[in-house]
Amino acid sequence: MHATAGPRSRGRLAALLVLTLLVAACGGAAGPGDSRAVTFESSDGVRLAGRVFGDGSRAVILTHMRSADQRSWFDFADRLADQGYLVLAFDFRGTCPGGDGGCSEGETVVSDLWKDVVGAIRFLRSEEAVGRVALVGASMGGTASLVAAAQPGTDVSAVVTLSAPTEIEGLRVDGTMLSSITAGKLFVAGVGDAPAATAAQTLYEQAPPPKRVEIVPADDHGTDLLSGAQAEVVRRLIEVALETNRL
Repeated sequence: MHATAGPRSRGRLAALLVLTLLVAACGGAAGPGDSRAVTFESSDGVRLAGRVFGDGSRAVILTHMRSADQRSWFDFADRLADQGYLVLAFDFRGTCPGGDGGCSEGETVVSDLWKDVVGAIRFLRSEEAVGRVALVGASMGGTASLVAAAQPGTDVSAVVTLSAPTEIEGLRVDGTMLSSITAGKLFVAGVGDAPAATAAQTLYEQAPPPKRVEIVPADDHGTDLLSGAQAEVVRRLIEVALETNRL
């Protein structure tokens, strides 16, 4: 036996349909954390997709690790936005999860990822009118952030890395590059992630002050540190680094 919808049920369905059409006509929901989708170009002209959270003149750029995308940062981006930061998370070239995750063009060439970070810095300064910019990167995103910070004219206020390697597929940061980064630097890794912990210590030893290294009691890598057993500790480490460097 099949039930037949009465007049009241049909009225509710009609109202729901109208509401759905109105939302679609207005462009849908604002997105995760009331963020907005943006696109911009890397320093070598690749079109990238990102999402901006919050507003203000103090900006933080979040860069993802391999096998992830900008969505891995959304929760923390929303938290930083609540603290008064303008936050940009974006997909590296060749990363295309779709939906709220966006879709960046090009192919994933790891050695070129620093150019995406430089493009993000330029975008925020030209289109969002921000002043101070900090970089926070996970794994290869952290390495790309350090290389970008070492480029002439980037002038960032702080760089934070989570499990960043010193080298990955031609993307390499060395002591010479680090010596040119006068911004505050925080290197974080989990003690159980031995290669990352070793790399964090090496980066710390090669970098000039101001600098800090934190090896936390965790096995997590990259942005997984933000959701593991030491999640709140790592989040606060990043926030303190931003505050300490007057972002």
